[in-house]
Amino acid sequence: MRKTNIQPWSEEWKVAYDQEKKLLKEIVKDELLDIFHIGSTSVPAIGYAKPIIDILIVVKEIEKVDRYNEALRKVGYEPKGENGISGRMYFPKGKPNRTHHIHIFQVGNEHIQTHLDFKRYLIAHPEEAKAYGAMKLKLARQFPEDHHMYQEGKQEFVNGLVEKARSWGASR
Repeated sequence: MRKTNIQPWSEEWKVAYDQEKKLLKEIVKDELLDIFHIGSTSVPAIGYAKPIIDILIVVKEIEKVDRYNEALRKVGYEPKGENGISGRMYFPKGKPNRTHHIHIFQVGNEHIQTHLDFKRYLIAHPEEAKAYGAMKLKLARQFPEDHHMYQEGKQEFVNGLVEKARSWGASR
């Protein structure tokens, strides 16, 4: 069972993203349309996050992503297929102590906008970001040895934020 590891927000996460972005751009360059830092490590106002860099990659054709599996394996990523989200290709890095997650979607997939709206909403609404960070910290203290319970505990709150972010994004 994975432990819940929440840390104070760090500027190092932006540096880690920038380094990985360069590497990934070289690997998927033929299909790459865009690349983004998403998730809690991309929003300083959250205050706390698992030290895992989430990266959203937008590609021309999702069917061609498998071509990059071997190159991604060589730099530490594990191909996991859709892993529960239709239309996504998922690659975690770091085995038991994950450092990065890649989420690859084909251009036009609705999940792209959802992820970007979520990040932008939290940046534009720092009070919501702080509340999310406080919840993460509380749940991490409550479930330090049970990552599944930590995830489950924040899901309803996250779903509410996603809906607010969607409405906010649609109105812009």
